[in-house]
Amino acid sequence: MSGRLRVLAVDVGTGTQDILVFESDRTIENCYQLILPSPTVMAADRIHRATAAGARLLLTGRIMGGGPCAWAARDHALSGLPAYATADAARTLDDDLAAVAALNVRIVDDNEAGRLAADAGNGLVHVEMRDFDAAAIIGTLRTFGVDPTVDVVAVAAFDHGAAPPGYSDRRFRFDYIRQAVASRPEPVAFAYVGGAVPPDLTRLAAVADDAARYGEVASDTRAPGGRGPAVVVMDTASAAVAGALEDARVRGEAEVVVVNVGNFHTLAFHLRDGQIRGIFEHHTGELTRPKLEAYLRGLVAGTITDDEVFADSGHGALVLGDAARRADAGAEMPLLAVTGPRRELLRGSALAPYEAVPHGDMMLAGCFGLLRAVAARLPETAGAIAGVLGPAPR
Repeated sequence: MSGRLRVLAVDVGTGTQDILVFESDRTIENCYQLILPSPTVMAADRIHRATAAGARLLLTGRIMGGGPCAWAARDHALSGLPAYATADAARTLDDDLAAVAALNVRIVDDNEAGRLAADAGNGLVHVEMRDFDAAAIIGTLRTFGVDPTVDVVAVAAFDHGAAPPGYSDRRFRFDYIRQAVASRPEPVAFAYVGGAVPPDLTRLAAVADDAARYGEVASDTRAPGGRGPAVVVMDTASAAVAGALEDARVRGEAEVVVVNVGNFHTLAFHLRDGQIRGIFEHHTGELTRPKLEAYLRGLVAGTITDDEVFADSGHGALVLGDAARRADAGAEMPLLAVTGPRRELLRGSALAPYEAVPHGDMMLAGCFGLLRAVAARLPETAGAIAGVLGPAPR
């Protein structure tokens, strides 16, 4: 790509959404950034206020990240207050709409939702569900005089996927991880160009669809030539791991373990020369420091198993190639790099964790990982991104 490249990178987490406006003619330290409440937190706050006011609740929009907003909606409905949701919005609570209806949430079609929305402010609170709100981001950028026109919109979000009825969503999530690693054993394997999102990844597909409309929100947000920006979406945990590799110390290691300790999920990669040798994912709330240390040692030794992680309420584990043959060699722990909002879980560990600070900013690790995914998936952008971030880590 010739000329200036601008990328809007948005890492949607449970607590915050971290936003970076990358410009290839600025140093990374001078690119604009925002740390804002996550969409699920903002939706949850509005729902809690509706419950406190005794108001009716209407949910429309898209499937989005659950957690706080899903819990708030369940509490509202189970309190006996009227709650309505369109099918797409209701799937934020559960992919099975019958299960949502059992919570006393009435599923309505778009026409009925429109009639209900007309009562907003008159005893009804209308909450639009979505992980990527182009209008809000564009409005915020313009408030501070930042041009919202970009060439690429890149968004990271966590997606369990829509598991078939009766199939564990934890198994389903790790099946997707296993397939992605088999095709490309690198963190950027979990990134997709807009229309290529696997259909079962319904949350990422919704994000990609909203991001594709970024250029339609206002006429002057189109890239040069009148086209809308390209779209790349990525799993948020792997984006954080890819971003941690941008740290100068981590980059200098041929072998490294990188763990993202998120609010809800912990994902760890064992990497050698940039290639994934092993991976496991668990629920952060189920982990103690000793348990996480044991899993990390097993990951490096090649002794960790999918069944043991799943039986412990985690998602699963995978060891590739010769990594499994290290079990009898007394494998030593390579550099352990840690990122994520719950990284204090490993502070003081005997494994001597190093808290990665890519380009001086841990909060933007996911955004830096997104930029590397953009470079990998849209090769025409690679030169401009490398010109600011440096060569891709290996």
